[in-house]
Amino acid sequence: MLASDVRLRPSSPRRIALLAATALLAGAALAAAAEVKLFRAASRDDFLAGSFDGISLDPLGALALASRIERLAAIDEPFVFDAAAHPEGWVVGTGNDGRVLLVERDGAVRTLFDAAEPEVFAVWADADGTVYAGASPGAKVYRLAPGEAAPEVVFTAPEATYVWDLARDAGGRLLIATGLPGRLYALAADGGAELLLDSRDRHLRTIAPLPGGDLLLGTAGQGLVLRMSPGGRVRTLHDAPHPEVLAFAVAGDGSAYVALLASEASLVDLSAGGPNRGQGQNGDGEGEGDEQPAVTIAPQGQLTVGSRGAGFTGPRSVLLRLDPSGTAEEIWAFAEETVHALLLHGDALWIGTGEEGRLYRYADQRMVLEHTLEARQITALVAPREDDGGPVVLTTNGAALYHLPGGAVGRGTYSSPVLDAGQVARFGGFFWQGSLPPGSRLELAFRSGMAAEPDATWTDWLPGAEEGEREIGLGDLPAGRYVQWRATLHGRDGEGPRLLRTELSYRQLNLRPVIKSFEVLDPGKILVPSNFNPQSQTFEPWSPSREGIFTTLKSGDGNAEPRLKELWKKGYLTLRWQAEDANEDALRYDLAFRPERDAALAGDDGWLPMAADLEDSWYSFDATVLPDGTYRFRLAVSDRAAEPADGDLEAFKLSPPVIVDHTPPELGEVRRDGDRLVVAVRDRLSPLRDAVYSIDGGEWQRVTTADGLLDGRREELRLSVPGGSRLVLLRLTDAAHNVVTFDLSTATER
Repeated sequence: MLASDVRLRPSSPRRIALLAATALLAGAALAAAAEVKLFRAASRDDFLAGSFDGISLDPLGALALASRIERLAAIDEPFVFDAAAHPEGWVVGTGNDGRVLLVERDGAVRTLFDAAEPEVFAVWADADGTVYAGASPGAKVYRLAPGEAAPEVVFTAPEATYVWDLARDAGGRLLIATGLPGRLYALAADGGAELLLDSRDRHLRTIAPLPGGDLLLGTAGQGLVLRMSPGGRVRTLHDAPHPEVLAFAVAGDGSAYVALLASEASLVDLSAGGPNRGQGQNGDGEGEGDEQPAVTIAPQGQLTVGSRGAGFTGPRSVLLRLDPSGTAEEIWAFAEETVHALLLHGDALWIGTGEEGRLYRYADQRMVLEHTLEARQITALVAPREDDGGPVVLTTNGAALYHLPGGAVGRGTYSSPVLDAGQVARFGGFFWQGSLPPGSRLELAFRSGMAAEPDATWTDWLPGAEEGEREIGLGDLPAGRYVQWRATLHGRDGEGPRLLRTELSYRQLNLRPVIKSFEVLDPGKILVPSNFNPQSQTFEPWSPSREGIFTTLKSGDGNAEPRLKELWKKGYLTLRWQAEDANEDALRYDLAFRPERDAALAGDDGWLPMAADLEDSWYSFDATVLPDGTYRFRLAVSDRAAEPADGDLEAFKLSPPVIVDHTPPELGEVRRDGDRLVVAVRDRLSPLRDAVYSIDGGEWQRVTTADGLLDGRREELRLSVPGGSRLVLLRLTDAAHNVVTFDLSTATER
């Protein structure tokens, strides 16, 4: 959802009336901000930020009623990982207790058997009802034949940790993909097992038979897509930047869709080390069985994080299409979603994701969000035994099995994300664009609050206008910082509303500007824009330095703001401030001053105007127009440039006392004490900052003081002056950069 300035366009009389009413409503608020802004939803990404219940989202960003979905069964297991079609329903592999379930067509759930291992990541069912289950850790495959009460272990890979996938090849052999190390085995009908491939990667994650007998294999670690011929020849089709190839969906022409992951939601933790490059295809090597498990399961039904490759900054998931020649084309990227399952069914590719539990359908180069399920992760998609609608969907973190029987739902609800006005605001109006077929309805509701997450302190949902109203005044909605809208779509005869664009206007209640700082820079220091050309005026770089008795200059110290530069000009003062406005209104600045005399100290106002309507956050001025003395400056900050005359607000801040001093130090008593002169000096307003002397035109030398510090308005200086010196000069500088030079030559004769 975007917040932006209002851009008016030609409107219907009804819309003009609505905007007028909106302005009146907002204008009624005390000191309401003048600038009207919009929360706008007009794209796919804008709408994706909200929540969906029975609502789909097409590539053009249109909300519509979703296809029907039915929950076949709730599964009382903390984790479910895989599902396969079975003559009586669907076989499901679960986690924590290693349980293999059968969900029957009427929704009944029964346990087929419990594996000794805690996780069943892969299941397979033959047409005769024989069930295979890959259990981990320990890399075992169980088989349960029809009519048998208990399963038997038909495969064990002691050197491996995980079984990730099961499939049948063209010859009828059961294929087994393992992890740590990533290998492919085949189980023949007579029970014998054969190592077909050591992938030299940490995990072999997925298997997909191709027309003609070849196999597609996906690895995790290096993220390779491999193609293996029936004769055992292997070649790499794609080396992905993503570390994991999770799933395939193969079409009848030999092309395939590929899900690539670089996701924190992966079951595979790739941070445990690099790929197993040391083993040959025959499996020789050491240490495979010593790897630590790379899969962890959280206690609340949420699959835990894996790892992105070091330095990887791409999307969490990417979908590729591989044509039969091996050419790869990226068709979609999921920036913040993890693809867990793919299925080609009917004329579309179905995609199940985690994080938000979203089910997508991709067809004709269009990606449609079909459903967002309450369960936050879709872990498997299975084609139905008969062509009776969409896929069967398995979810975890709220384990259940769903089916899409076809047709559209009659009712669905979309809720916008919580929209943040930044400050307390009044809400003016809501406008929507879309279509409303005869017999369909669109109901709108709104609520507001001050808490970032809706809670009991928010208002109840307030209904919008009557049926079909596209422009809705929100004058009855209480002011708040946050607002949310909800659209309920009602269909009829297979048709329903489509929502393409929404705008919700608001304007913030005005808040007083805040002055963060107000300071006076050192005397003589001025700020000018970096492109400032002094022309006829003489400005000197900041920080004078001297050689001999002559003064040279050096550049500034670089502490000014980046768009400013520092110069120095005797007699100038600079005021600098920082202010901000929570409404982001443009600010104007006024300056005033007054001498700190008895009347001011007694509370008399006495402020005199100095400068008005400034836009910069500094002001340099010639202070020589002010007599010596102590002054204060007052900064007034106003949002009047953005607010109506009766609604602007001001903030004030006083400077600390500022001494204006144009008078140089004075010379007091001078007396000789042996080979040195003792000199008394004083300054009426400012402390002394520098004292140097020169003998007979030589280099300036530092004087010493009686107390060792040159920091007061009165000081006793000591100069080493040998007898016979002809010219003795004493140069004094006070904190206001007033400079004076005294000739002490006559004192040397005393």
